Order: sequence, then C-alpha cells, then structure tokens
Amino acid sequence: MRLLIYEWITGGGLVGSEGSLPESLLREGLAMVQAVAADAAGVEAIRHRSLLRDLRLPHLAAAGAEVVEVASRSEHDAGLEELASQADGVLVIAPETDGVLLQTVRRLESVGAKLVSPRSSFIAIAGNKERTANSLSAAGVPTPQAVRIDPDTALPQAFAYPAVLKPLDGAGSQDTHVVAHAYDNPPAYAWPRRLERYVPGVGVSVAVIGVAGGEAIALPPCRQRLSVDGRFSYLGGSTPLAGGLAERATSLALRAIAALPPLVGWAGVDLVLGDDPTGTLDVVIEVNPRLTTSYVGLRRVVRGGLVAAMIAAARGERPRLEIDPRPLAFDSDGAVYWES
Repeated sequence: MRLLIYEWITGGGLVGSEGSLPESLLREGLAMVQAVAADAAGVEAIRHRSLLRDLRLPHLAAAGAEVVEVASRSEHDAGLEELASQADGVLVIAPETDGVLLQTVRRLESVGAKLVSPRSSFIAIAGNKERTANSLSAAGVPTPQAVRIDPDTALPQAFAYPAVLKPLDGAGSQDTHVVAHAYDNPPAYAWPRRLERYVPGVGVSVAVIGVAGGEAIALPPCRQRLSVDGRFSYLGGSTPLAGGLAERATSLALRAIAALPPLVGWAGVDLVLGDDPTGTLDVVIEVNPRLTTSYVGLRRVVRGGLVAAMIAAARGERPRLEIDPRPLAFDSDGAVYWES
C-alpha cells in the first residue's frame, strides 16, 4: 500500500507566502505529521510513505519515507495531485481556517484520491462552527448559547457575559478571545464571528474514528490543558479521565458525531463537562473534522496502531483497539509523559 500523509502547514500550503509560518499551527502540524509518519512505518501493509515538505522546513524528515520538497505554489499543487493520484490512501491534515481543509479535500476528491480522513460532506458542516451548532441543536445535542457577530458590528448588550468570540471557521484557537462585557474591545476581524456564552467546567476532547458504513468508535477522552490568557491556546492534554467524566464525554461526543453527515476517519469533539454529575450542564463546543493534536498522546495509549485503524475504518472494517490504562500526559509539540 502507498500512503500519502499531507499536512498543510508543513507540506507547503503556505509556500510562497510572506512572513514566517504560524507558530502554533506549525508546532502542532509538525507534531502530528511526524507522529503519523512514524506510526505508518510500523504498519506492515504500508510499503511506501510519502510527504510534501515546505522548503523552509529542512528538519522535517521521516525515516524511509519519500519526502518531496516544494519551493513554489505550482510545485506544491502539482506534487500534491500527483502523489494523491498514485496513493492507495491519503490522510489530509489541514486547518479549517478560510476553508483551507474543505478546499483541499474537494480538490483531492476531484482527482480520485482514496481518502482515509474525513470527506468533504462532513467537513462542509463540521468545519463551520455555526453550521455545526445548528445541526447539533436540531438533534438535541447541547451547545452554548450563541449569536453571530458581523464585521464592524458592536457586541450585543443583551447577552450573557463573559463570552467567547471566535471565527466561524477557525482552528487552533486562532483569533479567539474572551470578552468580559459588551463594552469590551476585541481585535477587529474582517469576517463574521460567533459569540458564545462562556461555559465553566472541565475542558475535554474526544477523538472519534468514523467507520465507513458503520458506527463510529470513540477513543479515550482527554482532559485539555489550555492557556489562561483568554485565548484558549491548546497546550496539551492528559488521559484517562475519571470513570464518570469519561462516560459522559464519550456519550456526548458520539451523539455529536451522529448528528452530522457520515464520518469516515478521525475527528475531534471538544466539550465542556459541567459540575452536575448527571451531565445536564455538559455542552459540545465544536467538532474538528480532521486529525487533532491529541493524536500524539493517544498513539501511545491505543495499542494496535491508529494509522492501521484509520485505514481499516475507511474500508468499512471496524478496528479492534486495546487501551493502555496507565496515566499519560502530552504537550502540543508531541512530547509525551507517562505519569506514575
């Protein structure tokens, strides 16, 4: 089997652009692509792995893999389409921002790429926070109270603050801000945003693998570690959660996925679990229709290989996963720590 692992930031998605690559997205992108490439090397069925590499990242490497360096937009576009058309499986990792993930996947679908990551039908809804919330609410899945804020529009006074202001298609907490009241002055933004009521509680992420034609599989929930500067930057996570919290998180995440178009491959569901042990205050914050940074920790927890699991799921086969119950923490740059 030939597998193409395409991560947008490291793979030349911004080649030719001025300035440095976005720091947080680059850090997480590097961690994910290197982890996936390393895991793919251990899958017996995968005989060939390939990656694209932005020429500004000479340190990006994967032992035994074909690494195609791109120095221009034309090289990137041609290389991506050629490698995708030759591959037996394509794993796409890209941010939802500005429609990048959706456009990339639609382009690859148009050349017949065999995706082992989510299809455009899922991304078109889950990649937009407003569409996601509407779909979840229609299915009875709880989400925070929210309103749409158009550019140059003042914050509404008749809203429950504090609140969180975020892009409709953001990724990695980019351009996300806590606002304390209607007279706060968050940075200007040229596109519509979503103002969500701040929900106190435990931040949790649940990675889910969708099986083609079958039921999705939830991986062990992870407690999120976020920055406390009002930006909610993702710093890492830990697992396992206490039994009651884990059950609530898993149940709510699977309800969220079931409310969206069919999922094939990996998606992440971000939740806040409230202080009511019955779960009545739990809400879904958003759904990430792509590989998430928690992969760097979960790959150590799930025995049997997550790359092999995603490939099997794309074929309609339900993978069997064995979970290591030992406590583990991880950082967004890929560092992992077994806890005693």
